Amino acid sequence: MKRVIKKDKVLVLIGKNRGAIGEVLEFLPKKNRIKVKDVAIVTRHVKARKAGEKSGIIKSESFINMSNVMPICKSCNKATRVGAKVIGEKKVRICIRCKEAM
Repeated sequence: MKRVIKKDKVLVLIGKNRGAIGEVLEFLPKKNRIKVKDVAIVTRHVKARKAGEKSGIIKSESFINMSNVMPICKSCNKATRVGAKVIGEKKVRICIRCKEAM
């Protein structure tokens, strides 16, 4: 069971963006890394490689470790740990605080 999935709202716990809330844009499960909107912004100087491309300074999100974030529950709107529960034949993630499905 995945603790954090794409389009989840998460709270950053560690790092220079501590306390920031953002949406998960990408998820790399094998490397245990995620990309969160407006968190861990890096600046890259890009050179035009083909005709028609523009060179310049581009700012984009970088990957951070998944252990540095905590998902936010949709019902109680607080950062929480994630549990699992079987409902029918389906396994769903639940909020540990309010016991609601996430």
